[in-house]
Amino acid sequence: MIIPGLMKVVTRRNDVRFLIYGRVDEVRPILEKYPKVAAVSELIHCEIAVRMDDKPSQALRHGRWKSSMWKAIEAVKAGQADACVSAGNTGALMAMSRFCLRTMATIDRPAIAAIWPTMRGESVVLDVGATIGADAHQLIDFAILGAAMSRALFDIDRPTVGLLNIGVEEVKGQEEVKEAGQLLREAGLMSMSYHGFVEGDDLGKGTVDVVVTEGFAGNIALKTAEGTARQIGSYLRAAMNRTLMARIGYIFAKGAFDRLREKMDVRKANGGVFLGLNGIVVKSHGGTDDEGFAAAVELAYDMIRNSLLDRIEADLDLFHARHPRKLTADAAADDDKE
Repeated sequence: MIIPGLMKVVTRRNDVRFLIYGRVDEVRPILEKYPKVAAVSELIHCEIAVRMDDKPSQALRHGRWKSSMWKAIEAVKAGQADACVSAGNTGALMAMSRFCLRTMATIDRPAIAAIWPTMRGESVVLDVGATIGADAHQLIDFAILGAAMSRALFDIDRPTVGLLNIGVEEVKGQEEVKEAGQLLREAGLMSMSYHGFVEGDDLGKGTVDVVVTEGFAGNIALKTAEGTARQIGSYLRAAMNRTLMARIGYIFAKGAFDRLREKMDVRKANGGVFLGLNGIVVKSHGGTDDEGFAAAVELAYDMIRNSLLDRIEADLDLFHARHPRKLTADAAADDDKE
């Protein structure tokens, strides 16, 4: 699905080039079927492919320098590529990306941000799996990262930001979330408008442009939403095929169902962005198809074109100049290990 996905990108974007890392004997026969992709691509041979069941520590230790995943990330660090897009092992991709690209100077932990379809359009939700548990300052960093991404992708001057919580009342929730809310309210950041706490149903409503949470809750919310979309789609297909009258009704309502299918298409929101690193890395679902992979590549394209990293660095510098702080003990320990 990767090479066919690149074909879709080439037909929609006329100024892209690709560095494709993998086993040449396996990739070249597929690439030759898509001459338009081959014309704008360079195929680089790599002996090792990180397996989907490899632990991040294994991927880092065993032959990482020769792996296609490492080489793709390294190309971003060396300035040979503007972004890396991978459908591989998420944990290994995050570990390698953090080890190779490093986090930005004031960032303790990176976050994975997802584009979330809503009733009002689209929102940015982070973190959806990179950091399990987060303190108040890390949640604030996520808010800054998400707001910068929202401005870059959706052309919003001052996106609204909400903290995901078990209630909108200020007395509810974990202490880290309440502290982050108070700090964001007092900070008065010009790069965002702090809305307050939001609940799970606000994700679909599109109450805010950016929803901030830690990775455990965010990942569960993401997988639940994707599963619900597939569940509803399955129910509709079954209902439309149940009787002759239902099939006839479907013919008359086909246009409406096509629009609904378009709205519920999880492929269009494919691509988790690793934010907080000194480079752009996008993680595609491993089980997507060519249209989904193309969406992940085009997400990276849009962030490059809209100078996402420059926006993030400017916002972080401004905030931390006003609110200096030291690294957390965990982050300092991680840096020492690296």
